[in-house]
Amino acid sequence: MDKYTNPGIAWKNAICYSGYRKGQSPDLDIHPTYDQVKEDLGILHGKWGYIRLYDCSQHAITVLEVIRRENLNFKVMLGAFIGAEMNNFGCPWGGIYSDSILEENKKRNLEKIKKLARLANEYPDIIFATSAGNEATVDWTDHFVPVDSVIRYVRMIKKSTRQPVTFCENWLPWLNKLKPLADEVDFISIHTYPVWEHKHINEALGYTIQNFNDVARMYPGKPVMITEAGWATNSGGRGISSENVSEEYQEIYYNDLIRWSEKEGVITFFFEAFDEPWKGFSEADEPEKHWGLFYENRKPKKAMQSPTR
Repeated sequence: MDKYTNPGIAWKNAICYSGYRKGQSPDLDIHPTYDQVKEDLGILHGKWGYIRLYDCSQHAITVLEVIRRENLNFKVMLGAFIGAEMNNFGCPWGGIYSDSILEENKKRNLEKIKKLARLANEYPDIIFATSAGNEATVDWTDHFVPVDSVIRYVRMIKKSTRQPVTFCENWLPWLNKLKPLADEVDFISIHTYPVWEHKHINEALGYTIQNFNDVARMYPGKPVMITEAGWATNSGGRGISSENVSEEYQEIYYNDLIRWSEKEGVITFFFEAFDEPWKGFSEADEPEKHWGLFYENRKPKKAMQSPTR
């Protein structure tokens, strides 16, 4: 079974990075400063070789500038975060928009794709791959985009850039609705979250490997990456049982996943570098806020406290 076999993309430790701190968020259009990003990348430097960025916002531009100016040894997967182009009545927390908003989103998405291509060409020495979107086709998403639109965006990016192009999505849609898209991308990117699927930590790595193998077997010869996999450290019980999350569990999953990833040569972006207080609902123990290997104040959690890490 092929894993990631492109000789131009060697295995390196990989991490998802979004540096928003208290009072900052992409929704507010308040982004981390140059010095804050520099501090973050200083923490990550030497531990991870690949960074994944979700969009082409000012935050992403600052990250690319810091890497170039400070001569940091990072390669970046850059994404375009495309917005809803269709209503999704199956989304539990929203996903319903007016026709005018959906039409405006289509225009904005085109601009985002064009901006992604411009940045890929501006930073070809740093950006090693691009993604045409993130979790936009799965049944529960609040920013639903038809597969045909994603295919069109992938083709647009490929026509105007040299880097490999992918689309980042939960593992399950790749087994059915994303088959036409699989023919278009240069490699498949999957997300796997055992804790969201109510798996105990003892089942976690096995479930992730099963998710990966299910997709890889369906597309023999097509490279597959894991672009999100992680374990929350806190939860009030909304979606994830509080008994199933802790720093100890995150440490176990992180160590198991990285050992397997390196052994098999599967590039795996751990989700995520730092806790993000802006995410999810307002409750302090909302699990969306607590996936970082580091706290929002940049202090390391248990998985990062070993002197070897």
